[in-house]
Amino acid sequence: MTADNSFTSSAISPLAAIALKLVGVVTILSALLDFLVLLIPPNFLEPQWQLNVTTQIVDRGIVPLVGIALLLAGFWIERSAGKSKPGGSLMTDLRFWSCAIASLLGLLFLILTFLHVNNVRITAREALAQVEREANQARTQLEQRLEGELSQQQTQLESLFQNEELLEQAISAGQLPEEIQQFQGNPEGLNQFLTQRAGEARQEIETEIGTRREDARAQVRQEAVKSAARISVSSFLMAIAYIVIGWTGLRRLLSMGGA
Repeated sequence: MTADNSFTSSAISPLAAIALKLVGVVTILSALLDFLVLLIPPNFLEPQWQLNVTTQIVDRGIVPLVGIALLLAGFWIERSAGKSKPGGSLMTDLRFWSCAIASLLGLLFLILTFLHVNNVRITAREALAQVEREANQARTQLEQRLEGELSQQQTQLESLFQNEELLEQAISAGQLPEEIQQFQGNPEGLNQFLTQRAGEARQEIETEIGTRREDARAQVRQEAVKSAARISVSSFLMAIAYIVIGWTGLRRLLSMGGA
């Protein structure tokens, strides 16, 4: 029974080591390929493009870290089972390349930490400027619409007051409010009344535009803070993990000469 357990253990350990190393290599290479695909087509001068790419890279940044951990675990099992081959060049050692990749990714994620914050600031500023442009455009359209309606109402009412038959019909049908009937024969008073009503409508709509603008500005700021916090913190934590694994592994491999 003891011999069978020993045989099984000695057979499983190399198989587990090979499986972990193979899965680790495939995971690392597929993740790096995924990162490269995200850069196509490149548009490095566009902050929004940088923001989108940075977000996707950080969201997938844990994948190569898992691959490196699996690969190193495979080597550890192989060494623990006494199946590792001593010596050899570092250039042909997967541990060296995995630690080198970890170091480079650590530097990349450290750069992305600060790059993302800057891109969030730029895109948020552009979004706020767009909100202001839309609010100003809405105000301009409001002014044009109110001026057109005011001029149309003035013309229609003046024509109506000059035609007694049409005026009586409008009054009988309830189409002419009493507050307007009092300005018959008083075009100046009518103009002042219509102008006042247009001003009240303008004030009400401008208040609504201002409320919507402030809501949009608050939403832009909120999304910017959330994005900066989530992505930057995640990127910084992954940078620490990659750098610790990479530099520790390289220092150990160099001191042991690849053994």
